[in-house]
Amino acid sequence: MYFRNIIGLHDVKKHLVETVQKGFVPHARIFYGQEGVGKLPLAIAYARYLNCENRQADEACGECPSCHKFDKLSHPDLHFVFPVIKSKVCDEYLPEWRKFLSQNRYFNLGNWLNFIDAGNAQGIIYAKESEEIIRKLNLKVYEAQYKIMVVWLPEKMHESCANKLLKMIEEPPANTVFLLVSEDSENVLQTIWSRCQPLHIRTIENEEMIAAIQSNFGLDAENAGSVAHIANGSFLKAIEIIQSSDETASFFCLFKEMMRASASRNIKAVKTVAAELAGIGREAQKSFLQYSLRLFREYFVNNLRKPEIVYLNLDESEFGLRFSPFINERNIEALNNEFSSAYRQIEQNGNAKIIFLDLCLKVTVLLKK
Repeated sequence: MYFRNIIGLHDVKKHLVETVQKGFVPHARIFYGQEGVGKLPLAIAYARYLNCENRQADEACGECPSCHKFDKLSHPDLHFVFPVIKSKVCDEYLPEWRKFLSQNRYFNLGNWLNFIDAGNAQGIIYAKESEEIIRKLNLKVYEAQYKIMVVWLPEKMHESCANKLLKMIEEPPANTVFLLVSEDSENVLQTIWSRCQPLHIRTIENEEMIAAIQSNFGLDAENAGSVAHIANGSFLKAIEIIQSSDETASFFCLFKEMMRASASRNIKAVKTVAAELAGIGREAQKSFLQYSLRLFREYFVNNLRKPEIVYLNLDESEFGLRFSPFINERNIEALNNEFSSAYRQIEQNGNAKIIFLDLCLKVTVLLKK
């Protein structure tokens, strides 16, 4: 991955290049920001530039031995840590990880877990990964200027793993660079965060987003503009909108079923939709809850009659014509709290049947406020 492969963010790329050229290379950076804006590709492009043997003014050369190895993500001084399943270490998934990265630049944890057929398992960076990290980084730099450890989603790191790495991150071996990439900075262990230089990666510029959508999907300017508006700076969201992913459509159907059953106080229908939600898999359940939280926000804002700050597709917008008034200042905070609480309970392996039945019954009460 090169800087040129990343959509927009020209000021961020310029900053990273200039810091290297000036010899300012922090031993630990954390790239953080919204999902789908290109944080991990940016970190890999930065790592490539750091170890390029013939750096250009704004890009790695692409021709030196280091760049050729980065093309295959097989450079001996480039290491990856990422959430896995079955209490394994990342090296056991490294072939799949390289293949996944070669096929995708904009993705999220759900995409990665689907790629490795995780099923209901949640992606975690397990405690024993710390031993592998320490072992690798205590070895001398093999052939490049820097030994680089890219940690994708440090918020998924087991606390004992994070605690064992504190000293290594604070005082790494010479010419060692940690690049952490977070999509949920609030859940990164504070002791880890405080040892890194944070770099906020903002959303993609609207003009750059429209151009990328037209280039990659052949949409006309009007449709590309509409998709870019709804995506709100996330190219991953734009991809999902354009491809009309079955998952998103399924979530919308479940959301409608849940809201209609709750609004009508049809207990039989409430039990049915709760059981349906309990059976879709833990990662899908978390994604559904996040999707629902987004829709609540959009429907609440929709009541303000400010279409320029509402991000709904056609189907969601049509449903909102009648549903938006049910989401108001009397229940929006409580709905947000209940769905956020359900998300945490699912993440902690709570009983999905109980969680979703309880949630549906609470929604039944809240929609009447």
